[in-house]
Amino acid sequence: MGGNNISYKCIYCAMHPSGELCCTKSRKLAGKRIVLGVTGSIAAVETVKLARELIRYGAEVFPVMSDAAQKIIHPYSLEFATGHTPVTAIDGRVQHVTFCGDVSEPADLLLIAPATANTIGKVAYGIDDTPVTTFATTAIGSKMPVIIVPAMHGSMYKHPIILENIEKLKEIGIEFIEPRLEEKKAKMPEIPQIVSTVIRVLGNGDLKGKKVLVIAGSTVEPIDDIRVITNKSSGATGVALAKSVFERGGDVELWMGKSQVALPDYIASKRFQSAEELLAMSHTIEHDIVIMPAAVSDFTTDKKNGKILSGNPKLTLNLVPSPKVIQGIRRESDCFLVGFKAEVNIDSDELVSKAKARLTESGLDMIVANNITETTLNENHVYILGRDDSVTEFSGRKDEMADVILDKVVSMC
Repeated sequence: MGGNNISYKCIYCAMHPSGELCCTKSRKLAGKRIVLGVTGSIAAVETVKLARELIRYGAEVFPVMSDAAQKIIHPYSLEFATGHTPVTAIDGRVQHVTFCGDVSEPADLLLIAPATANTIGKVAYGIDDTPVTTFATTAIGSKMPVIIVPAMHGSMYKHPIILENIEKLKEIGIEFIEPRLEEKKAKMPEIPQIVSTVIRVLGNGDLKGKKVLVIAGSTVEPIDDIRVITNKSSGATGVALAKSVFERGGDVELWMGKSQVALPDYIASKRFQSAEELLAMSHTIEHDIVIMPAAVSDFTTDKKNGKILSGNPKLTLNLVPSPKVIQGIRRESDCFLVGFKAEVNIDSDELVSKAKARLTESGLDMIVANNITETTLNENHVYILGRDDSVTEFSGRKDEMADVILDKVVSMC
């Protein structure tokens, strides 16, 4: 799942403009064939974007549409998006069997997005009166992975029978992505969440059953009730790691300090400010794996109440050492602990040497070291050191780096 940049393109997409998008973001879905079932929710207008995002991760997407869906979005739109003519009726080609039946080369996944209350009820009771529900019955019967993404008015989603049908389908292994409940509507989740869930369902699940905590961002140490001292950490590495853990099947939680990036709303998260607050939170850790790219300040101040007058010609701050949070975690937890070491303007040999020293003195299982002069918001150049004396060098995008780090974690756990 890591940073292999070899391009994958299906033969069909290579002849269609959609093929130009293939694997431009990642190869995590390379070679996967996904049937996209579209039903008559207004959220069907989002399926062009959804299909193309799946293609950017390497998937080949085959659309199937109900009659109601065709009244909201024209089949030509999804043909443009995917390079495949949508199935709008079951005919002598028995497309539901070709893609979802017990055949030698079925598709890898049926994704019904959006799914109306009507469709969910029909799927729950095996009613086949639209192409989408016929595909669903066939996929469930052949034990193909199925993901359903509800989208409807909020009052419909609260109907006890609808909720009962959802639970009924969950009990037989159907994956549901919960809608966003806002403006009295059960809206289709954001596309990144759907794509990450598809990757999670189709991935190898090498972190399934593991509770993983990612601690990221920077601490904020107060000078007075208005001003603070902090550092330049963006939190981007932590978000990339949390998303990757989710996609690999882990039960992930993200603790984030000050950050410059948005947090995925489908990943459980908590916020912290100071090193002292983070240390207090760390007493609650009960995770199997803790990964800590957080930039915890080495110093804090004697906070002044109120606001220090801004007219002073000179201000002296008395800095005192902050608590060593990662060492506190090590003392209290036997988790697999991954630390990070950032330096400035030193060569690689000195960087690795300092990282090895920190690995030993903090009792870490693994450490990731980087020179921040070689770091941007989206890319990094790092050295990954394990307690087995191994050293892995990586340079590239942070989402790719996250998978390289997790590959190492999995191999050592």
